[in-house]
Amino acid sequence: MPLLRALGPLVSAEAAAEVPETGVEARDLEQDVWVRLLERLGAEGPPADPGRWVRNAVRDEAHRARSAAAGRHPYREEPAAGPESDPERAALHNHRRLLLRAAVPRTPGRCPRLLAALLSPADPTYREIAGELGMSQGSLGPLRAKCLECLRRLLAAEVVAPEPRGKER
Repeated sequence: MPLLRALGPLVSAEAAAEVPETGVEARDLEQDVWVRLLERLGAEGPPADPGRWVRNAVRDEAHRARSAAAGRHPYREEPAAGPESDPERAALHNHRRLLLRAAVPRTPGRCPRLLAALLSPADPTYREIAGELGMSQGSLGPLRAKCLECLRRLLAAEVVAPEPRGKER
């Protein structure tokens, strides 16, 4: 089909641009977009503005991939070799991360929003966080310290310290 050949470079370029944030390969993202396009062609015919449709479809598929990746915590942060690559350690690391994320909403006041911003994969700057929270950038450091202390107390209450000689209660 001439439409598919004409859209090939655009699909490749858009997928390559979106891929760093998704955790999937560009080819996989492209394939998802092609499947969507073929389904659309069979059901509704070609889009009125194919370029815009491709850009929107790639962004939608990339968003889906990011959402799927946010629900799981892959081992990719762990080195490929060495003691840290041990599956048990990786599982414990992911469990701790889940505990941390579950404790954030239970912190008081503006802490949940601040801590969520600090833990965001988008890695916003202090200026962006301050703007989002509607506060001065200079107030962010003291609030951050207070929120981290509240988070430490919450997590300390949930983690059971082992008894002497390694026995757990």
